[in-house]
Formats: sequence, structure tokens, C-alpha cells
Amino acid sequence: MRPRFFGITASVAACGLLGSLVTACGSPASDGTTLRLVAPEYGDSPGTGSKAYWDKLTAAFTAAHPGKKVEVTIYPWADVDREVTRMVGEGNAPDVALMGAYSDFAAQGRLYSADEVLSIRAEANFLPPLVAAGSVDHTLYGLPFVASSRLLFYNEELFDKAGAEPPKTWSDLRDAAKALKKEGVLYPYALPLGPEEAHAEALIWELSNGGGYTDISGAYSIASEQNTQTFRWIKDNLVGPALTGPVPPAELNRQDAFAAFLRGDVGMVNGYPSLLHEARAKGMKVGTLSMPVSDTLGEGKTPPSAGVADWMMAFKHDGNRELVGSFLDFVYEDKNLNEFAGRYHLLPSTVSAGLASQGAGADPGTEQFLTALRGAQLYPVNEPSWLEVSNTIKRNIGKAVAPSADPKVVLEDIAQRAWDATQQK
Repeated sequence: MRPRFFGITASVAACGLLGSLVTACGSPASDGTTLRLVAPEYGDSPGTGSKAYWDKLTAAFTAAHPGKKVEVTIYPWADVDREVTRMVGEGNAPDVALMGAYSDFAAQGRLYSADEVLSIRAEANFLPPLVAAGSVDHTLYGLPFVASSRLLFYNEELFDKAGAEPPKTWSDLRDAAKALKKEGVLYPYALPLGPEEAHAEALIWELSNGGGYTDISGAYSIASEQNTQTFRWIKDNLVGPALTGPVPPAELNRQDAFAAFLRGDVGMVNGYPSLLHEARAKGMKVGTLSMPVSDTLGEGKTPPSAGVADWMMAFKHDGNRELVGSFLDFVYEDKNLNEFAGRYHLLPSTVSAGLASQGAGADPGTEQFLTALRGAQLYPVNEPSWLEVSNTIKRNIGKAVAPSADPKVVLEDIAQRAWDATQQK
């Protein structure tokens, strides 16, 4: 179930008759001197806004490339995918975009492949799991920019008071949650299956039982036996005994779970590097470990952690390939990539930037996330239907652990919608 490329004839048929100044399905020709970049806002305040980073980087780029200009447009994360899709649909695609998905544009033949715009060194420098997720039919179209992996965080002070041990298995996690509840902890285990990022929490749990969103062939396997077992266990062992807090999991969003963790109201939650940085800045004692595994998973099996990446993509326009290539090679220089990753406590996407970050005395807590990322499994972002499927998961997966729900029925409904989405692509 990989993206389908239809060749030149079908691409022209899909795009309509192309005018002399229009290429790549309605994209305008470039003058070769001005590059348009669309990026999301990573900051959460005026002081942490992304504009300052891009202003500094583009000024350095244009100083090194006289006569070239870069125009940057920044959208909120909630809007950037939609806005880029709108621009493409209007025949006004940017030269470069940074967002959460790329494969639909790749399937339409709108993107340069990495080997068309990056130097050999830059193309070979990405971390292998990110290359796999960014590739369609073994060709890299989604250029990973920054990434994160997920680990289980636990409040060491709350654990000490409850006499709980850091969990290695699901039953350990349940026992720790019971001990925390007895001590009055509001959220023994925070389970954010609300619409903000339910697909991340769900994947973490699925992987820990040998499941996931896709099977070995790449086809969606959302309603697999392993996944069904996973959500049934969560419902019976955590949600049913009220070990997940006062807010129903389907209504608990990630940001709310993180805020509760920072207030000291959460015993355990799956988190990423920026949360660890915030917690330690507040003086909290936080332990981190790999997600506990199912008690039925074969002994000695170590499932991958969950990883997430944001993707650069280069849109095809007549006359823009050389400028795009120069700009992207500049973006992926170690110092530039590490400055952005460090600014937002994320992980760089390249081998050399990761090594340079460690050598520069970066936050020692980052190393464990880099280690997890090297063997992580990412969302199936190379499937053109993933954006639609992920939205379906976000809106519905929390229902699988509701008191009156049958997890199998909920997962089968999501799986059917995923199948329908693939047929429309």
C-alpha cells in the first residue's frame, strides 16, 4: 500500500493542460533569485517565536549568496498543512515547505527528490529511520528536519512516596499506578487520547505489544489482534480501575497532560525532550525509561520506540532547482540545524549534527532520546492517505477505552475508514 506514481502522461492528465509559464501541476515558474519558504511556528511566546531563527538564517544565506532573496511565511502548526495544500491547489506552491506530511505531494509528482537538490554528503547524512519514513519507493522526498522520540517519564518524588518501582512491563505499570492512586496522585498514569495527538500515545502502546499502524508489507493494520489486545488491556487495567485520572482519556489532550505533569499531578506520562527540559528547569526530579512492554511479548524482544519528525519538501518550479539546492544545503549545515533543534529542545535529523551537538556539551538528557530515535518507528507518513487517516485516529481512538466500548469494534471502524482513504488516493 505504497503511494502510486502514474508517470508523465497521467500526471499531465491529472493537472490539465499546462500553460507556458506553469509547471508541476500549476506551480508558477521561478525567477531563480527569490526563494519562498513556508514554515510552522514552533514557539509558544513572542520570545520563542520562529521568526528570529529564520531571520538570522536567511540573512546569513543571502550574505553568502549575493543577489538571492528568501521570503519566509510562518503559520501556526494548526494551519500550516492546510495553508500549503491551499497554495498548491491554487497553483502557487512555495519553493520549500516545512510541515508534518509530504507524501501526498510526492505522489502527485510535485516534489524534487533529495538527490535532485541536495549534495551527496547532505543526502547521506540523515538518520536511517528518518530516511525510511521520508522515502517513497526507496526515493527520499520528505527531508527530515527536526525530530523527537518518546520515553516514559515518571515523577521520582511521587514514586518514592508511593513506594513504587519504575515499571518494565505493563503489569509493573499497573501496579505502580495503583500505588500512586493510594497516595492520592490525581493522574497515576496520564493517558492523552484526546484529539490533539492521540495517534502518538496510541502508537507508543501498540508498539509495546508488537503492533503498530502498519504490517510488514506497509499496509494499515490498525485493527490487528495485537492492537485489539492492547486497547482491551488499557481499558480493563488502567481506565476501568480509574488509574488514568479525572478526565476521560478521549478528552485529555497532550498539552493538558504535560501541564498536569509539570504541576506535580501526574505519576507517569509519555513525553519528549522539551517536556524533560521544562520539568528539570522547575526543579522536578524526573526519571525516564523505555515504554514498558506487554507481559505477553516474547522474552528478549525489544520493541522500537515511537518517533516523530517534521519534513522539509522542495516543490518543483521551472528555474528554482539550483536555488533550492543551495538553500537546503545551507539549512542542513550542522550549526544551523543544531541551533534550531536546541532552541526548541528537539533532535537534529542528521548524524553529524547529532554528534556535533553531543560534542558541544548539549543537554545530557538529549542523548537518551537520540539513542531511542536511532531505532524508532515513525508514523507511516510515506502513505499519501496518512494525513486523513491520522486525523481519523485522533478523533476516534480514545473511544476504544471508553467504559461501554468494545475496542475491537472501534478499531475496525477506524481501519475501515483508513481503507476507504487509501482507495481515494
